[in-house]
Amino acid sequence: MEQEFEEREGDIKESIRRFEQMLDQQQSQFFDLDVYEQMIEHYLNQGDLDKAFKAAEAGLENFPYALELMLDKAQILANFQRFDESLDLLERASLFNPGDLDVPFMQGSVLNMAGRYEESIKILEELLDRADEKDDILFQLGQSYQNWGKYDEAITQYKKSIALNINNENALYELAFCLDVTGELENSLSYYQQLIDTDPYSYNAWYNIGIAYSKLGRYAEAAEAYDYAVIIKDDFASAHFNLGNTYMNLGLFEKAEVCYRETLKYEEATADTYCHLGASLEKQDRVTEAIKEYREAIKLDPKWDEAWYGIGVCLSESGKWYEALPFLQKAVKLSDQNGEYYLAVAETEYKIGNVISSVEAFEKAAEVDAENPDVYLTWSLVPFDQGDFLRANDIIQSGINDMPAEADLYYRSAVYLIHAGHYRESLIQLEAALSLDYDAHVQLFEFFPELEKQKALYKIIQQYKKE
Repeated sequence: MEQEFEEREGDIKESIRRFEQMLDQQQSQFFDLDVYEQMIEHYLNQGDLDKAFKAAEAGLENFPYALELMLDKAQILANFQRFDESLDLLERASLFNPGDLDVPFMQGSVLNMAGRYEESIKILEELLDRADEKDDILFQLGQSYQNWGKYDEAITQYKKSIALNINNENALYELAFCLDVTGELENSLSYYQQLIDTDPYSYNAWYNIGIAYSKLGRYAEAAEAYDYAVIIKDDFASAHFNLGNTYMNLGLFEKAEVCYRETLKYEEATADTYCHLGASLEKQDRVTEAIKEYREAIKLDPKWDEAWYGIGVCLSESGKWYEALPFLQKAVKLSDQNGEYYLAVAETEYKIGNVISSVEAFEKAAEVDAENPDVYLTWSLVPFDQGDFLRANDIIQSGINDMPAEADLYYRSAVYLIHAGHYRESLIQLEAALSLDYDAHVQLFEFFPELEKQKALYKIIQQYKKE
């Protein structure tokens, strides 16, 4: 059996070589129908739509009524957004194959892609009456409603699909998305629990209740659910990966590392997984090992900005600022709208002594990430370290203009004004901060290690304590 498979594999490789030679030399060659089908599948798996399309066209010249080739060509035309041509071809396919259910199913899918949702739904609903296997049709109906923005109807269709097939992964995934968008995720936990009660060994049900708990920030329960999923199916790579992310959120970095290594064991390695593995090691202060994993990510995808950033941060944390800078700058070049990257560049430039470059990077961070208080809190430390307390306060005031409800900014403003000797103004800022978030006042004491000042501040803060 294995030898037969290898021969078929060899045959298809030879057919592809001959087909590509035919394209180059603009010759004409004949292949069997199943060879055309295999070639199209090969090119689609490679993501080469152009060659897949040429193979479908060549096949249809020789086998003009072959349904599989018509469906392949229609799908590729839809991917090229040539929807009218795709639908015309499907109409022709339905004339030659009136009883075939794949044709109306694809018509529904293409009409959905074309934004013609009502027509899509009409065809799919008619198809439901004719089909024995209904879960994929119900899923496609859900897709049409979802893209139309009718999330409640989409939820209904996805639930019907899942009732017929609890392992319809796409329906489970899209359902969680729609429930999240409509704010109904928490109310649907009982629905997920029912799925588990119906089939306690459904790893997909456990996985999806894990997603629901994760989206709700209930990480301990999410971890338990993902854990059940991998106990039932130990090679369930996505569940290992999500369990790793959940452990990261719980601060259990060693456990996260184990999960990411399991993910790599059970699926083809990706830059994303190596990056997450690197982050779990970085959080354990195993910086050298973290850099090694980030480098693996870059080997797989040189444009993976998070990996360049990860190496830069690791080097920076090790005090190797000159070495760190090119990596951070590369991350910025690859993703120029990420405030976190500019912030890291700014801090590193400042450590090296490039004050002007540092300020430019801080300004850019504020421009692309205006709603992030950390930009202003970090930036303001530069003039603060230089003893320019009023300049530091000006930067914080810029942040307050963008985020008037951010308590941390008012606390920091109070700190800088006390250092500048502007006590009355500092009390105004302090009062605003305490009214926004009283408990966050502990951050003040980091800036005033002297006990006497801490006592004086504590007396003022006590006056504002809410009963």
